[in-house]
This record gives sequence, C-alpha cells and structure tokens, in this order.
Amino acid sequence: MKAMNVYAISTSATSAILMDMDSGRILYAQDIHNVRSVASISKVMTAIVSIENKNIEDKVVIGEEIKKAYGSGIYIKPGEELTMKDLLYGLMLRSGNDAALAIAHHTAGSVDKFVSKMNEKAKELGMTNSTFHNPSGLDQEKGNYSTAYDMAILMKYAYQNETFKMITGTKKYTLTTNKNAYSWTNKNKLLNSYKYTTGGKTGFTEKARRTLVTTASKDRLNLVAVTLNDGNDWQDHQNLFDYGFSTYKAYTLLSKGNLQIYDEIYYEDYDLYIKEDFKYALTEEERKSIVLKFELEKMRIIENESTVGVVKVFLADEQIGTREIFVKEKEKEAKKSNFQKFLEWFKKIW
Repeated sequence: MKAMNVYAISTSATSAILMDMDSGRILYAQDIHNVRSVASISKVMTAIVSIENKNIEDKVVIGEEIKKAYGSGIYIKPGEELTMKDLLYGLMLRSGNDAALAIAHHTAGSVDKFVSKMNEKAKELGMTNSTFHNPSGLDQEKGNYSTAYDMAILMKYAYQNETFKMITGTKKYTLTTNKNAYSWTNKNKLLNSYKYTTGGKTGFTEKARRTLVTTASKDRLNLVAVTLNDGNDWQDHQNLFDYGFSTYKAYTLLSKGNLQIYDEIYYEDYDLYIKEDFKYALTEEERKSIVLKFELEKMRIIENESTVGVVKVFLADEQIGTREIFVKEKEKEAKKSNFQKFLEWFKKIW
C-alpha cells in the first residue's frame, strides 16, 4: 500500500501510522519505515505466535526460567499452576515479562526457539524491517526493532484471531492459582476513555521511550494506530481515530458470492462468483471514482469451481485490489410438487 502524506493532523511521535485493518490502506503516515526499538508492543507478536502454536487451555507449571525476568511483571512463582490463557492475559493486560518467559518456554521449549518463531512470523507477514531478539521487548537483551508500518501490519493480522481479539480488548481479568489470587486491569487507558477502542498494547523502555498500538472500530470501519517515541500517545491516538472516523467510511465494494456482469454471455449457463468480500476505506468523494474491471478468459473446457478470470478494483487510475473469479454449474431448481404446479397454473389463469 502507498503511504499518504497527511497534513490535516499531526502527532508528537517520531513515527506514527493510521491504517484501515480491513484493506491495509494507510490513512495517515509519519516516518512509518523508521526502524526503532519498539519495547513491549512487541508482545503482540509473542501473543499471536503462542496462540497459533499452543492450546490456550494448556496447563502450565511455572519453571525456574521466570527468575530471570525483570521489569514489569505479574509476579508469578516457580511451581505455580496457570493456563496459557491466564498467562496471555498477564502478558497483554499487565505486560508481564515473567509471563513472556513462561509463554516462550511452554510454546517452543526455550526462548531462543520461540524467538525464531517470532522472526519466522515477521517474515511471513512481510515485516521486512523487523527483528526480534526476545519475547518481552527489553532493550538489555539486544532489544526488538521494528517500524510503525510493520507493527500496524502485525496488529492487523493478529486482530483477525478471535482469541487475540478477546484478550486485547479485555478491561479486567481475575484468577486464582494454587499460590495466589490476581486481579489485572488493562494498561491501555483508551479502553476506558475512548468509547470506540477495541484493543491494543502499551510499551516503554528508556531507549524506545513510549510506544503504543491501539485498535478502534466505528460504523464497520476498523482502524489500527501505532506511535513510536510519543510522549502524548493517548491523545494522539484519539486524534488519529477521530480523524479516520470523520474522514473515511467503510465500503464493501465487492461482496462474496455470485457476480452479475453486464453483457456477459459466454458463461451464461454458469454462475460466476468470488470467494471474499473486498472492503476499503474511502472518503465520500473517492467513492465516486471507484471502477470495477472484469477480465474473463473464455475457457474451452469449463471445469466446475475453477478460476476463469479476475475483477480489478480501481480508485480513479490506481488499482487498489483484485479478486479471482470462479465458475460453477448453476444450481438446479428443486423439483416442483404437483401442488406447486397447480398454484402456478391457477395464478396464470386467474
């Protein structure tokens, strides 16, 4: 996606981005490819790697590895029994570095193996300017480096996971273990102060300074904001979201299912369809410049469920997306009963 130079608003951050989570469209950009230490917002990667590789209902007996934890913690103890879900709540709500170590060991067997999974996932997502060295974000352990753009891509991906979405949007979590009782409130203040907030993660180290990633939704428009080195991040995120919601709307430009293509006769005995919606954030004025271009191949042998073309979506002269077009045999009408036939005949003569 192309970055936009937007001057309607500004932030106090070194780097900042506002992105539409459905399409990946960048709505605000400020030095978004500047590589910096990202501190504890890297725990978004820790969480999604763990969720995708382990059952969150797994029982975990805390090992001696957590004695190496320092900085922010949930203060669990060796021998304590929790579930992976409990640890994930401690990770995301309270930024527990001890939880990060326990999660890494249970998921991959060691921190090094877990970090390898973090970097593999970053590569898979196209986070080309990101390198992870630990599951917590601490700079004393080489640190984790990324960009506002890469972290927005990560959050966009993670937010598609229902478990992650549930955890990151939780305001308070309580539990009792064999050693202690806990009550954790989410450090993401926007969950209480900005009504459209749906999740996020805070971060801070002396090197990275304040880092923050948050998500918000209004009228089907789902946004993610990231700021790096921002001393006024709570207000800046609210301002970014207000700008996004007041300027853009969520449009479904293509709906999954059968297509009606004007003047198409080659496949008139078949149904043409797409498998996914195409959603995009647009201003009202931009909506008038949307053009759909259908490109179909005239296949000599038509195989059911095969690809026969593509529909391209243009915003004025810029192509902003595509969907493959598939073909299938038309559904046969259900055999009509004698009574239905009689009703149809009766309506005709009446």
